Amino acid sequence: MQIRGSLDLRCLFAGGFAVDHQPLMTGEAPFHLMLEGEAVVDLPDGTSQRLVAGEFLLLPRGSAHLVRDVRRAPLSRPIKLGGEGLLPVRSNTDGEAEVDLLCGRFVYAPGSADLIMRSLPDVLHLSLERAEALDGLRGIVSLLRREVAQPQPGGVALATVLTRALFVLVLRAYGQGDGARMSFLALLGDSRLSRAVTAMLRDPGKGWTVSLLAEQAAMSRATFARQFALKSDRSPMELLAVLRMQLAGEWLRQGQLAIGDVAERVGYQSESAFGKAFLQHMGATPAHFRRQHAQPAAS
Repeated sequence: MQIRGSLDLRCLFAGGFAVDHQPLMTGEAPFHLMLEGEAVVDLPDGTSQRLVAGEFLLLPRGSAHLVRDVRRAPLSRPIKLGGEGLLPVRSNTDGEAEVDLLCGRFVYAPGSADLIMRSLPDVLHLSLERAEALDGLRGIVSLLRREVAQPQPGGVALATVLTRALFVLVLRAYGQGDGARMSFLALLGDSRLSRAVTAMLRDPGKGWTVSLLAEQAAMSRATFARQFALKSDRSPMELLAVLRMQLAGEWLRQGQLAIGDVAERVGYQSESAFGKAFLQHMGATPAHFRRQHAQPAAS
């Protein structure tokens, strides 16, 4: 996915507050991590999500939203932006804060990340405190809390790495829950079906069949097909085609391989046939996709 996370702000509020967030561009997904206190997130469809300490909220489509206090109290003081620590601080108090909220975003490359991001709901709301099987989540939150409270040398670099790890663990927690039914993440959350998916990703150019994939999952062909259908809205061969095109898109974006070499990596002997399949799945020819999504050269 070439995902990278960034912490943008630390919000410290007391009394009444309301902060409007405009929609983000495609390829950006805002998130909020509540360290202390509670708030409400109002969404464009008129619904609201209550966010309490230890909870994480992600908006994969970059939706506009409003973060406000629970009681809808009058705005007691203007909100100012300042701070000299690890992060800029948005605050309406000089005293003790009732709400301590980390705000950031995940930035990803369109194309290679689509399969994952489309597996997520419009609002992913997860309690990190109750993710009992994922102690790493609580550990990451604890480290982030310490870094923003007591900045140390290298804090920005550490926070960036922790934020990316947070995204991976949140995906894992969601994929193992009931909300991920019939999705790519549900396949990855299944201990046996995930072996078949991983095999496709590891060797996308191989001449995979349902029987070969069933062997990877240590199932009979019939059992594999039945279990796959319970977890995914695509057949194994349909998913393989999508994975091939998204991997091809990432290699094209990186710009290090010729189009013919990319085609061969994903199982196409004919560059023409690859071009037609890529256009059908990705909405652009390989050459146009490369120009449009070229990865910037490292400075």
